[in-house]
This record gives sequence, C-alpha cells and structure tokens, in this order.
Amino acid sequence: MRVAVYTLGCKLNQVESEGIADAFSRNGFTLVSARDEADLYIISTCTVTGKAEQKARRVIRKAASLTNRPVVIVTGCYAELDAETLQKLGSGLFVVPLHSKAMLVRIPECLALAMDSGMGLHDGVRHCLSSHGDGGSPFDFHPEYFTYHARAFLKIEDGCDNTCTYCRVRLARGPAVSLAADEVIRRASRLEEHGYREIVLTGVNISAYRSGAMGLPELVAELSRCLTGAYLRLSSVEPDEISSAFIEAFSLPQVRPHLHIPVQSGSNRMISLMGRSYAREDVMQAVRLLRQAKEDPFIAVDMITGLPGETDEDFRDSADLLTEMDVAQAHVFPYSPRPGTPLYGHPLHVAEYLRDRRSAELREISRRQHERYLMRSLGRDCLAILEDRTGSQWNALTENYIHCRVSGVPEGGAKTGASCRVVIKQAAPYPEAAFCSW
Repeated sequence: MRVAVYTLGCKLNQVESEGIADAFSRNGFTLVSARDEADLYIISTCTVTGKAEQKARRVIRKAASLTNRPVVIVTGCYAELDAETLQKLGSGLFVVPLHSKAMLVRIPECLALAMDSGMGLHDGVRHCLSSHGDGGSPFDFHPEYFTYHARAFLKIEDGCDNTCTYCRVRLARGPAVSLAADEVIRRASRLEEHGYREIVLTGVNISAYRSGAMGLPELVAELSRCLTGAYLRLSSVEPDEISSAFIEAFSLPQVRPHLHIPVQSGSNRMISLMGRSYAREDVMQAVRLLRQAKEDPFIAVDMITGLPGETDEDFRDSADLLTEMDVAQAHVFPYSPRPGTPLYGHPLHVAEYLRDRRSAELREISRRQHERYLMRSLGRDCLAILEDRTGSQWNALTENYIHCRVSGVPEGGAKTGASCRVVIKQAAPYPEAAFCSW
C-alpha cells in the first residue's frame, strides 16, 4: 500500500513526519511522494500564519477529492486548534490533533495486521486510531533512518513557555518539555552509527532545553564529547539566550558555523509589544559574539513587519537593524493576526498594502546581504553534505549553510548523506562548488 507524508511548516514538523514515515516503512508500506497517487495521505499542518492554514486546507481538499478516494489523516498544530474546520474538508478524512499525533508512529503495525486480516483501509485506519487513542510522548518521533533528508534531525525539546503576543504555536504545542540528556545522547549516537554525518538539534524553542542541571550549552558540549564522526547543527536560538556559556558551546569545532535567531523586530517598542524579553542592543551584541566564536558564520534571522501600531519609525528601526547586522539571510513574515493571541483584534492595524511594501523592502535588504555573504564565501574550503544528484553534479549543503551544486565528485563514495570537502567557485546565479576530498 502506498503512503504519502506531506509536511507544512517548521523543522520540528519535518522530523515528526520523518518519524511517521520511518514507522510506515519499517512495517512494509511503500512511501511515495505527495505528488504521486497514494492510498493514504498523512498531512502535517502549520498554524504560524493565515497563509499556512490556507495552504493546508488547499492540500487537504485536493488529496480528499482524488478519484482513487484515498484515506487522509490530518494532524499538526492547525489540527490541534481547529479540528472542526478541517474535519469538514472531505469524506474519508481523519483529524488527529497534535496532542495525539504521536499515535501515528504506532498505527502502521496495527494497520498492517488489520489489512492482513481482510479489513479495508478506511476501517483499518479507524480501528487503529481508536485502539491507540492515547497521545503518547512528544518524543516518540525518533526516526533512525530519514526518507526526505540527507541529514539527521533530533528532536530534543517541544513546547514553549514564552508568552509572545503574536504567536499561536505555543497554544498548540503547550509548555516547554525536554528529552532527557542521556536519551538525547543515545539517539544521537545511534544516528552516527547509521552513518549520518550531521545531526540537527530541533524543537519549538531549544533555548528552553533543560535536563536536570543541564541546559542547551551543556548538552551541546556533552554531545561534542560523545560523537566522533558527526557534526552538530543548532536550529533556532532566542537572542537573549546567546550567553557566554552558549558562545563557548557554539565555538566547539563539532558545531556548524550557522545559527538562526528569531529577532522579529528592530524597534524596542515593537519588541515590547510582542512580549519579547530583549532589546535591539542585545541582538547586536549576540551577533557580535557569534562572529567572534566562528569565522563569518551564516547568521539568519526572522523579522515580522506590519504588527499592530507599527509606525514608519518602528519599521525604519527594523530595516536599520537588519542592515547593521549584515546577516546572511532574513526570513520576513508579514504580520498575520492569529486567533487566540493577545494581539488578535488589536484596533491599530496596519494596512495590508503598507505591510506588504515594508515586507518587500526587508526582503530586498536580505537579498543583497545574502549575495554579499555568498561573495565572501568564494574560494572558501568547507565541509559539505551531499543531498541528491542532478546529472553530473550533486546538490549539497555546506557547513556554513550554502546550498550549492558540486562538480567533480568521484563515483566511489558518492552517495546521499556523504560528507566531503568542497571549494566555493561561483556565487551567482546559483552557488557552484568543486569537490576537494572525502
């Protein structure tokens, strides 16, 4: 039977989907692309923005209306907060809220047995979902083999204790919880044994990681001591958590020179309105420390524009901060009012045309900064992970997060997930690199 797993949203959603896909694969199901015809679709939704929810509804309707009448299971953050809306999008559709999502790694074995006994797919899914009604643990998603990624992702944390006034994810995911450090180390070691040369530590807010007296810096240091053949990449860290202890951990040679920071705004007034616990001066200090720890690391940031009451001066503060930081990339989000958040229904809304114009300006700053970063990387000798092959070239991701095409990779040893050294030879229109050595 053919199973397709479709994921919207963050890296955490992606690692959970990998866990589900791994469970189906281990139980004899055939995994296919979501673009192909499948008998069962599992769609993991996102609720960060209204556009993310709109896309989820479109994907669900399309899958549910296919002529082969597949079974569709919908889960994720949007399913947690608005299951009733999603349930109405098609017949033969099952909504599994986020708090029960972990059951999806347990139903493949049940479903295989049910279908072997003569039960149809729809009835089999219904039976298995009702039989595994408890939600399980948010850390039940721990694939040992990855279907959709050349690198390994390890979920170490879930939920968030912050009370950002614009964010709906914390309502879906709940308070911060962490995977015990000894289990993190055991899982990371297993991934290394399976040949993965990069492990990405993920969560809703990995800055909140706690296991006894151990926080994120101590965990990274311990993993660096235990792993011998795999590097670590950190996903996203809050600006106010980039402490001296964090910088010490980030400086370790096993940690990739790349970090994502959710800055959100350069206006202290807007930062306060969002319920964030830092100021623009803290952001600049964090960026300076990161650049002292690693040679020209790839620093990416999130920025939101169009927040309620955002003035031209507030926006200029954001644009100026983005320029001053000279980061490698900015992910720019037009503000999207999210039901259930304190800012929802705020009377001082910003006109959409103005919000979108501001977003476009920040994206243009980001484009120029990304181009400058690529130009600075010309001639740089760096480690890379091979992802997939296109003709005679390999698509790869470098240690400093440059997606590039690599020429001259020898046939012997060339495979998805292999690590090699490359030299960046061309920055535009698309980064090109040359193979150096294994």
